[in-house]
Amino acid sequence: MTFKTYLVEDNPVIRDNLVGFLEDIADATVVAHASGEAEAVSWLRRHRDSWDVAIVDLFLDQGNGLGVVDACRKRAAHQKVVVLSNYATPDMRARSKAMGADAFFDKSAEIDLLLDYCEKLSRAN
Repeated sequence: MTFKTYLVEDNPVIRDNLVGFLEDIADATVVAHASGEAEAVSWLRRHRDSWDVAIVDLFLDQGNGLGVVDACRKRAAHQKVVVLSNYATPDMRARSKAMGADAFFDKSAEIDLLLDYCEKLSRAN
């Protein structure tokens, strides 16, 4: 079953590639995207029930992904927040989880794990 994904990524090439991977491989529909924290938080507030998974980069054009993750704290039980970043240090993984992220993947080394995670979510829906 298709699940709705909200993507927060400031690099257009990476964003386009992720959209392709998610829609082709993980049976996701990317419903919207943002490149900065304020834009992302605003969209999330206006569309509380319009997404199943938010995939968030930490370093954005404006602000940062931790602010976006924090804005997702009061989400429905089925909604998942995933951090996807090149800055995958143990400290950043722990901080992301403490802010409410359900999962964290290294953008340069764990894309396959992200896709596996999304496929499992798709089967669970």
